[in-house]
Amino acid sequence: MTAKRYTVDDSIKESQSQKRESRQFYVTFILMLVLTALSFVAVASEKIPSGFTIPFILLIAFILLVLQVVIFMHLNDKNTEFPTLFFFSGFFIAIITIATLMLLIWW
Repeated sequence: MTAKRYTVDDSIKESQSQKRESRQFYVTFILMLVLTALSFVAVASEKIPSGFTIPFILLIAFILLVLQVVIFMHLNDKNTEFPTLFFFSGFFIAIITIATLMLLIWW
């Protein structure tokens, strides 16, 4: 059994990959802060009609959810079948629960 040898090229590629990943984290974090500020401004501003505010906030919430799942939870990486399955199962159960509670409230 032989151990894998790392060359200088391998360490350079790994270092560049880590830099790219950390840059991606920072850019995504800043984008998430901007989107959160936009949703706050949409609610705090009285000039924006409420018929536009609610769908706008839901759209921003969906975008934030996708960013957090893909970037920070690493569900786009290889070998993440079980975490992805658990995430979507939980999402499906949450949707059913919300729909059931809305039906009970309005019925």
